[in-house]
Amino acid sequence: MENTLKFTESHEWVRDNGDGTITMGISDHAQGLLGDVVFVDLPEVGDSTEAGETFSLVESVKAASDIYSPVTGEIVEVNEDLEDSPELVNEEPYEGGWIAKIKIADIEELEKLIDGEKYLATLEED
Repeated sequence: MENTLKFTESHEWVRDNGDGTITMGISDHAQGLLGDVVFVDLPEVGDSTEAGETFSLVESVKAASDIYSPVTGEIVEVNEDLEDSPELVNEEPYEGGWIAKIKIADIEELEKLIDGEKYLATLEED
């Protein structure tokens, strides 16, 4: 896991793209709990997101899990590869399995996210 990633307590990861947008997906831990992903309900480009609100859904052979927006903003791109290959969420959670790119309304929201080291520590507590 790259050390530039930030995380939410609901197991989403965030990569700051450095241009006012972020790329996000679900963590390796989350995909492991879900099991084999069979469907990702992608948001629409242009949709508004609110930090902490659901905006997507991932379905696996075990369960369906809401995906929460890590930041407030607007969807600028979705990973259309997931429509035909939802298993990318399992195989490459931090690369090919990304879900959406979001234009952030307030860059300071990134400060509220937790870093990888702290995130891993919270997993060990569970």
